[in-house]
Amino acid sequence: MRKFFKEEQKGYLLVFLSGILWGTIGLFVKWMSTLGSTPAFTSFCRMAFALPILIVLTLIKYGPKAFIIDKYSLRVCALMGLICQAAYNFLYSFAVELLSVSMSAVLLYISPVFTSVLSYFIFSEKISWQKTLALLVNIAGCVLTVTGGQLNNLSLSLTGLLFGLGAALCYSFSAIIGRFATARCNPYVASTYNFFFATLFLLLFTQPFKNMGGQINPLLLLAGFGFALIPTAVTYLFYFTGLKKIKETSRVPVLASVETVAATLLGILAFGESIGLINWIGIFLVCGSILLMNLKKKPVTSYKIAASQ
Repeated sequence: MRKFFKEEQKGYLLVFLSGILWGTIGLFVKWMSTLGSTPAFTSFCRMAFALPILIVLTLIKYGPKAFIIDKYSLRVCALMGLICQAAYNFLYSFAVELLSVSMSAVLLYISPVFTSVLSYFIFSEKISWQKTLALLVNIAGCVLTVTGGQLNNLSLSLTGLLFGLGAALCYSFSAIIGRFATARCNPYVASTYNFFFATLFLLLFTQPFKNMGGQINPLLLLAGFGFALIPTAVTYLFYFTGLKKIKETSRVPVLASVETVAATLLGILAFGESIGLINWIGIFLVCGSILLMNLKKKPVTSYKIAASQ
């Protein structure tokens, strides 16, 4: 039992670290944007460059035989690439276009609620008062951190709201489908196939090279490689490895929400952005929700992942 809790604590740490690294996404997106990249090309570079990185890391660690997986795992990885990467990026991009960056981010932070509800039905995870309170505090903290409490200026559009909620739902499936994907294959292989299918779907459905013209240059590709390496390939290895060690799936998105705090603090340090008291209260609430979610561990009903060929 003691060994299990140590392993689970390692999982918490890895997911928490993943959230911090995801907080650097804005840095790379802004960098690529200043170099002339479109949102579609930026997303494609992130997936396409992450794929060979993960292939090399997997080959070094496990050898070529690791890529031989059963049909069930392959289908799950394809589903994860379609929903959690391609569909998520597609829906979120449209939400930003129809609403605003802030409003889209606010809608995205509803995803922990979706994850908790899905975990209740799929994994029979109980929704306790502690978990409910942690979720509410987390959502409030994320909203205040992003908006500074200035909700009156957020643009609203019914279509945009639907796209934003759809993006949040797709994002919430990362922990759900990720658990199924790592049930039969290791996190390295699951991550590699995830990005293989994500790259394929983005290439087919988003036209990443449209409107790029002659703007593709070595510096832009270098920025894309950095985007793929730091907050993508390495981060998802941490995430899936941690996810496999954590008993309750619904805890995962709350832990990963430290991304909001990391992104805000990075904005201060890297871009000289100023934030007010409300933003700091939001940061405090996000950190508090993470502590509240993991304040006291209670035994949970064990479950088995039903997997059929």
